[in-house]
Parts: sequence; C-alpha cells; structure tokens
Amino acid sequence: MKPHNSDSYLFIFPLFLALVGACGTVGATSLLDEFQTVWTKGEVSHSLDIDNDSMKLNRDDGLYTSGLRYVQRHAMNSAAGRIVFGWRIGQELYTASDINLPPELVGPPDHPYAAWLYGGFFREQHDHDGRQVRVGIDFGCLGPCAGGEATQNFLHGVLAQPKPEGWSKQVKNEAGIVLYGDMTPIRWALGQHMDVAPNVHGRFGNIFTDAGGGITMRVGRLNALPGQPTLHGFLRLDGRAVAYNGSLQGGYFSNHNPHTVKPRRFVPEAEAGVAWSGDSFGVSLSIVRRGNEIKDLPDSIGIQDFVRLSVSYTH
Repeated sequence: MKPHNSDSYLFIFPLFLALVGACGTVGATSLLDEFQTVWTKGEVSHSLDIDNDSMKLNRDDGLYTSGLRYVQRHAMNSAAGRIVFGWRIGQELYTASDINLPPELVGPPDHPYAAWLYGGFFREQHDHDGRQVRVGIDFGCLGPCAGGEATQNFLHGVLAQPKPEGWSKQVKNEAGIVLYGDMTPIRWALGQHMDVAPNVHGRFGNIFTDAGGGITMRVGRLNALPGQPTLHGFLRLDGRAVAYNGSLQGGYFSNHNPHTVKPRRFVPEAEAGVAWSGDSFGVSLSIVRRGNEIKDLPDSIGIQDFVRLSVSYTH
C-alpha cells in the first residue's frame, strides 16, 4: 500500500459530520417511514445531466472531459417544505490535456487518464425559507473497471473526433465509497425577482475528499421550492479545498499506477447559465470555468471551460 498523509483528512471530516447532522432531523424509524411514504406516494422526476468540453463547439478535449449522470427523484411536499429521496448513476472521464499524445508521452505534470463509474442514494430537504440540505453516498469503481475507454471511443466515433491514445496508461482499479453532503443555510431575497444564497459542501471517501463553499445569485422568475415553474439566470462562484483526488492520485489504496500527480489544494470554480422548468419538463444550460486542479501544471493548460446541460421530466 502506498503511503498517504492522513492528516489531510482531518479538516474535512468534521464538516461532513456537520452536514449529515444538519439533515438528521428525524430518527431512524421515522426516516424509514418517511422514505416509504415519499417513495410510494410522491411525484417522480427523471433528469439527465451532461458535462462535456466538446459541446463548446471548438472540438477541445482533455482533463475533465466528460460527465454523464442519470438521477431519479421521489418528492413530496410537507408543511415544512419538500422532502426528496433519490438515486443516481453516473460516469466521469479524465484524460491528458492532449488526447492525441501517444501513451509513452503521457506523464507528469499532465492529467492521468482515469474514469469513475458510480451509483448511490441521497436524501434532500427543502424548506420554504430557502434552506436546503442534502446528504448521500456513492459506491463505484475507479480505473479500467469504470469503462472509460469504451465510452470515450464510442462518443468520439459518433462525433467524428480523434480517438484518444492514452487509455492504456490509466490509473489502476479501485472500488470506492464517497459520502457527500451540501447545505444552503439561508437564502436572501433581494426583491421579487432576485435572490442570493450561500452554500457549503463536502465529500469524504477513498476517491474524493474535499470541502468548500460558495454563493449563487439568481435573477428572473424564481421558485420557492424545487418542482415549481421557474425561468431565471444564475451565477455561481465556488471554491473547494482538496484533501484527496483519485482522478489525479489514483485510488487511496492503489499502487503501481502508471503515473500520478499532486493536486492543488484549492480549486476555484464559476458557473453562469439559465434554467427553465414547467409543470413536467425542465432544462438548464450553463458554462463552467474550473480552476487548475494540478499542482505543477501551468494555468494556461490546466484551467478548464466546459458546458453543463441538464434536462428533466416529472410525472
């Protein structure tokens, strides 16, 4: 087993426990009853979320190159607000900054090839005053078992893009568990058509461990709770402190990886977009700028822009 500095986890774990505690407003028995009621009687929504740098139409490709996630939510309104239980499955793909590099030229400080395939469950609580809490757990696999090479080759065949060359040097297999949580403790209304909300979030596991916070401003026709009609623009500014990133360092317990790199300990991110939802359908489209995640990689290469698209259907 390769050595790691476990002290880097110490500032993350208390935050995650606080997020879990903030959502733990009901006991285990009441939580099971709540789950059964919401799952059987609540409305059901389906969403497909896509992150991709190629959707910028400049055929750019590399680093965090693709994310695909299906989410199913079961939701029910209550006197306090809205309770949601759901599950999700997704895949994230990471490559070198230039996918045309042959395997022998893929190495530090460039991003390793990596794929993360995961699925899990979560609970959300949305209050009428804008407070939101979500906690969840994902199980998955990092490495060749995640099928990243096959997925990217298929997508590039459909899009008539060059075949990536370096998947033979991707990080090694490792099963993963990641606990996660996020909380919006308050939402400030700045008139009828504008609000601002802070957010804190964290992940803890052997694939990703980080914590951060940010603020989101919305302008337009706003909704008090998810599932209500809305049409608004939004701007999100965020930053996260990184203790561990398996897409860069390999899984926490893996060794003999072809190459790994050190993460930057702070990664900023900004997102701007527009969201619309009606009675049954919804769509959100945005541009995300993510700061350089690799310690020794120049910002001219490491800073990323990608498109985020989400479509949903509720019945």
